[in-house]
Amino acid sequence: MDLFEYQARDLFEKHGVPVLPGIVATTPAEARAAAEKLGGVTVVKAQVKVGGRGKAGGVKVARSPEEAEAAAEAILGMDIKGHTVHRVMIAAGAAIAEEFYFSVLLDRAERRYLAMCSVEGGMEIEQLAVERPDALARVAVDPLVGIDAAKAAEIVSAAGFPEELRAAVASVIEKLWAVYRDEDATLVEVNPLVRVESGEIIALDGKVTLDANADFRHPAHAALEDAAAADPLEAKAKALDLNYVKLDGSVGIIGNGAGLVMSTLDVVAYAGEAFGGQKPANFLDIGGGASAAVMANGLDVILNDPQVKSVFVNVFGGITSCIEVANGIVGALETLGEEASKPLVVRLDGNAVEEGRAILAAANHPLVTIVDTMDGAAAKAAELAAAAA
Repeated sequence: MDLFEYQARDLFEKHGVPVLPGIVATTPAEARAAAEKLGGVTVVKAQVKVGGRGKAGGVKVARSPEEAEAAAEAILGMDIKGHTVHRVMIAAGAAIAEEFYFSVLLDRAERRYLAMCSVEGGMEIEQLAVERPDALARVAVDPLVGIDAAKAAEIVSAAGFPEELRAAVASVIEKLWAVYRDEDATLVEVNPLVRVESGEIIALDGKVTLDANADFRHPAHAALEDAAAADPLEAKAKALDLNYVKLDGSVGIIGNGAGLVMSTLDVVAYAGEAFGGQKPANFLDIGGGASAAVMANGLDVILNDPQVKSVFVNVFGGITSCIEVANGIVGALETLGEEASKPLVVRLDGNAVEEGRAILAAANHPLVTIVDTMDGAAAKAAELAAAAA
């Protein structure tokens, strides 16, 4: 789960990371009141889960409550890279002397954490990494040790901080690591991490991604979800305990196992090129237990997506046999009744495949087409989606 900047700020403050005061506002009047409370120069910042806010006009300096009100009026409702601004944060202004960059993230390829740090912050870090890779230090972090004082010192040294700043920056990095570790995050990023004219090191802007797999350890994280902005189909799938991600295509995908589903997305995208550019409409992994109830829930979510024109069910029977899978599909269609109105292409393979195909053939459901191969089934699903478009 990605957090808004104001939520990241609050987590930072909770763990002792130096931050500036900030107040969230949803109306221009609230923004004015917040600026009056904070006093002095403030910054009105759009709260959207995407970068590039400043370039899009979503960050404005206000030198009075009246300017803060006007800035909020201009920003609220703005579209920034497809994200509508529903709230702004009124942050206290800062006399910035220098801008730095720091992040710690999950390095899946190396099965460890990675800290990245630079004395050149404020700009898009992707641009810096491409144009001047030597300016971005990358330091591996052992998950069993984390970022202690020694590792923090190594990071600031690798990044090239001057000697007089290293202790202060390292101290903040240790606190940011506490956020990452204690909140079960997969990303904690500060851009910029600044030195203000008084000498203090402050996290001026934060980005945090929390690991949803650890939600059971953090009941309070549920309050951080932006229910209003959540895709209703994704919210429904989450309530049904389905691994679902909505995409922009027309072919609904159901598979058992994340690897198989990812492969299915690729095969459908490739096959769809021959049928007007049909693409996958979702990622849906029903896992190993493809029972009638699980299959019905999956189909219910996918068939309620108006973009879906056909559904490709791609299942490899392993521990769960194709007999159970086929019975699940038949049972799901019976459960859904008239709600099941879009064609299904089913490809079964693996454990008891012949028996599973026989069950589907005997059911003879008018919406179901059985195809033996993955490529053939993907092509058929794309063809049916194109025909219904």
